Amino acid sequence: MAQMIEWKHDKNFVDYKIAELAMSKRVEDIISNKKTELIWFLEHENIFTLGTSAKKSDFKDHVNIPMHQTKRGGQTTYHGPGQRIVYLMLDLRNGKKDIKNLVWNIEEWIIVVLKELGILGYRIPGMVGVWVEDPSSVNIDGTYDKKIAALGLRVKRWVTFHGLALNVNPNLNFFTSINPCGISGKGVTSLHELGVEIKTADVDRVFKRTFSTIFTK
Repeated sequence: MAQMIEWKHDKNFVDYKIAELAMSKRVEDIISNKKTELIWFLEHENIFTLGTSAKKSDFKDHVNIPMHQTKRGGQTTYHGPGQRIVYLMLDLRNGKKDIKNLVWNIEEWIIVVLKELGILGYRIPGMVGVWVEDPSSVNIDGTYDKKIAALGLRVKRWVTFHGLALNVNPNLNFFTSINPCGISGKGVTSLHELGVEIKTADVDRVFKRTFSTIFTK
């Protein structure tokens, strides 16, 4: 798989709606065998995105940044500067047509990347995404679990799009206006908050280097 994938890195902010259109076009081209699979690294400007399971109750406060209804799975989340977005346009037609397995693999990929950066990431049953323990602050529910990466996918004819968001050094205050991914009582953190100061380009390199250890055909 890795040899057939195009890796794209955008240095400038990409408008969310433009990114959605670009992903949709690429997926159609992959389905028709005109283009190869694509892994796209980018950042968005401040925006709340609402997935197909989003609810009004996901918002706790009035917000003053744009909101956008999207067709990806999941509920409500925040995107913005300092958060690394990795969009995955992968062709599952000749491999394992198993969405749960794909989600597990993406989570595992994030966990491997975090391990390379000296952080122990883990799953919490029933909660999609990757978590870390931050003993410096306790959650409302009494735990120390903080979410560091979120997932949201869409699949068309067994070709994927949308993907993951890893908090490198975003403004975490935006998360306080919502129940991220519909989850209340637990906090959100970032690499920077955990003491890892790293450039997004270096994060990208770790993602690319570890990809083939998880995703194989």
